[in-house]
Amino acid sequence: MASTVTSKKSKNSTTSKESTTSKNSTASARPGYGRLLRTRGAWTFLLPGFAARQPFAMLTISIVLLVQHTTGSYGAAGAAAAVTGVSMALFAPYSGRLADRHGQRAVLVPGVLLHALSGLTLTALALTDAPLWALFAAAVPTGASVPQVGPMVRARWGVKLKDSPLMTTAAAFESVTDELTFVVGPLLATALCTAVDPAAGLVTEASLTLIGGLLFAAQKSTQPSVGGGSGHARVEHASALRIPGVRVLIVTFLGIGSVFGGMQVSLAAFTESIGEPGLNGVLYGVFAAGNMLSGVVCGAIAWKVAPQRRLVVGYAALALTASGLWAAHSVPVLAGLGLLVGVCIAPALITGYTLVEGLVPAGARTEAFTWLTGAVALGQAAAVTVAGQLEDRFWDGSGFLVPMGGTVLALTTLLALRSRLAGRAQGRTVARGVGHRVPVAVD
Repeated sequence: MASTVTSKKSKNSTTSKESTTSKNSTASARPGYGRLLRTRGAWTFLLPGFAARQPFAMLTISIVLLVQHTTGSYGAAGAAAAVTGVSMALFAPYSGRLADRHGQRAVLVPGVLLHALSGLTLTALALTDAPLWALFAAAVPTGASVPQVGPMVRARWGVKLKDSPLMTTAAAFESVTDELTFVVGPLLATALCTAVDPAAGLVTEASLTLIGGLLFAAQKSTQPSVGGGSGHARVEHASALRIPGVRVLIVTFLGIGSVFGGMQVSLAAFTESIGEPGLNGVLYGVFAAGNMLSGVVCGAIAWKVAPQRRLVVGYAALALTASGLWAAHSVPVLAGLGLLVGVCIAPALITGYTLVEGLVPAGARTEAFTWLTGAVALGQAAAVTVAGQLEDRFWDGSGFLVPMGGTVLALTTLLALRSRLAGRAQGRTVARGVGHRVPVAVD
């Protein structure tokens, strides 16, 4: 009898221990920033990666402030900055493709050297009152050689966290890092150009890009491996643009770029029209804060909803909130709507980057990420141009129609083609998806 009771107690104790262990295991396995940052080897590429991507947000404003100072024209300054942005958007995917084929280090080292040289050349031309066409000529290689460190960091996370629930957390972490970069970078560039020298922003940008890029390139142990000449490698090296889902995401990210570009121009025009130009930074800061905060929250949630559905729902919310901006006629209302728009952007960005993991083979992910980054930059450049024309020709605040139009068109495309976002089935063969006839099993 005693042995029976003892046996029951032993079983109950064992069951209790197993339950506790299971709960602890579940808790420790829950996606979170703490667990993400404890990933072995993560800090070796995160710190130099942050240093290398920080100058990215300094480039445009540094060019605008320098060229405006030397020419006295905001039109010329904006045109030079736009040339740089378009050049970056067009060349970034090719940089990503080369990184997938030959390794990140092989692309980064010559890239940062060319970027630093081009940026310093542009600075010298501006200071010597060179003609505008010469500034444009220097702006092309400056934009084309912008190191795509953000996509490269995301590709390294993909290697570290393969098939892990932390991938969404990593995407959120990178989105927050990008937003922090775009808050700190412009402030630093503006301070340098106004308090030190008009050329200080661009010189610092070139220097940080060179130093940070070389430090990041030196972290060879965490970069994605480059395949050999087998059939599998040939499939991995096919262009990410051939995957239908990537093309849908590019259109989606173009719409997000239209929000960034439209907000920048329209907020400046709105605050100027009410005689409070100093509020421009405050309103854009509220918009950026909403983006950052929602990114933090999005990454901390263990999502049970499929990412395809999350993207559709989140993007619909973005289009809805962006559609109300043009009707705002007071600072509090515009601040509130700007906050909501920012809150809706981060989940769309994070989910889009997360979908790349299931859509694109590992050997083409850096290229895929650069297509998305380039799409945001291209959408932003187009939105700045269109919104500026609307503000000049029509009423103050008409530039806010650009975020509305861009997101609604992108949402329509997303709804029509959302089936293309279905991920690759594990273990099946891939032939058409990446444009190669030899069927090869996906790892």
